[in-house]
Amino acid sequence: MCSLTRVLALVLGALLGAPWRALHGAPLAELSGDQDFQLFLHKNLEFTRKIKGDVAALQRVVCDTFQLCKEEELLLVLQDLHIAQAPLEQCHSRSFQAEACFSQICDGLRAYHGSLAAVLELLPTHAGLVETLQLDAANLSSNIQQQMEDLGLATVTFPAESRGPLPAFSSRFQHQVGGFLILANFQRFLETAYRALRHLARL
Repeated sequence: MCSLTRVLALVLGALLGAPWRALHGAPLAELSGDQDFQLFLHKNLEFTRKIKGDVAALQRVVCDTFQLCKEEELLLVLQDLHIAQAPLEQCHSRSFQAEACFSQICDGLRAYHGSLAAVLELLPTHAGLVETLQLDAANLSSNIQQQMEDLGLATVTFPAESRGPLPAFSSRFQHQVGGFLILANFQRFLETAYRALRHLARL
């Protein structure tokens, strides 16, 4: 299993802010020959794609309902809300560890599961879609954690402060903008996780 972790470290050395590039010298045959790991990747790749689509659908609802469509138009309000993006730096750290990367994906999914409660309050007429998204986020997190255990990858625990509570919204407009930002951050988080899984699956 240590060899698998070394391969993952080489593959996911720079997920964000850098284009994909060939990983010369990486023993990719060892990774591609691991059928259990490839099944793990493909199952969660499809699930992540499905969740991305549901988040995009809710983003369209927020845009159509509240005319909140572009972050650059809301910078001043966004700064006041202090809604943090769930981190994924472990997936593109120079000291990459597979356990830390996948644990951070699970951690972020759980954080967004909780944050979506604010979106549920904001869009009661779309409760079914929001609740499905919450359930899918929880299930994907559970799936990854279970499959990590099956592959012999230990779960890493991160500080609770990285998953702090949502701010209190002082107005209806702040609540609307907060819901918009939660969905925008969640979509970015999913895109990063999706790129990681997709790149590994193509090896």
